[in-house]
Amino acid sequence: MAKIEAKLGMIMDSVGQFFSGKDHLPYCDSDIVAGCEKEVLEAEKLSSDEHMQDCLLRLSWALVHSKHPQDVHRGIAMLEASLPSTKDPLQQREKLYLLAVGYFRNGDYSRSRDLVDRCLTIAPDWRQAVALKKAIEDKITKDGVIGLGIAATAVGLIAGGIAAAVSRKK
Repeated sequence: MAKIEAKLGMIMDSVGQFFSGKDHLPYCDSDIVAGCEKEVLEAEKLSSDEHMQDCLLRLSWALVHSKHPQDVHRGIAMLEASLPSTKDPLQQREKLYLLAVGYFRNGDYSRSRDLVDRCLTIAPDWRQAVALKKAIEDKITKDGVIGLGIAATAVGLIAGGIAAAVSRKK
């Protein structure tokens, strides 16, 4: 009996997670974004180019992990502008991953999946990217299931309306 209850509990948790829409990516608050912006301003005045690039990457990370869509858009723009000039494969991997996170947060799952796939060609075993890809595919599946449910409901309502109209004419 306990085994059945445990299995039922696991099924209910799985269904609950499916419809909750939660992802396991961290969020950044405005204070962290502001701190990174301040760090970039200070690096412009005092630091080497390498330190400046590190500060910009941290700011990009904070922006794409922000709860505010305008911050996410800013982070995407920064990363897209800097990606073509990035030669180091590890930095490329990092920027592709952050772009994938940004597009995931914006709801552009197909673009996010393409970017995470590019990231995984550089580092196939990178657990963060693998986890993000799973989250993207779960989101795509969930959206598809919800879309099918809406379509089925609409078809059912139309069929019911037609059936009601036909039965009234008789």
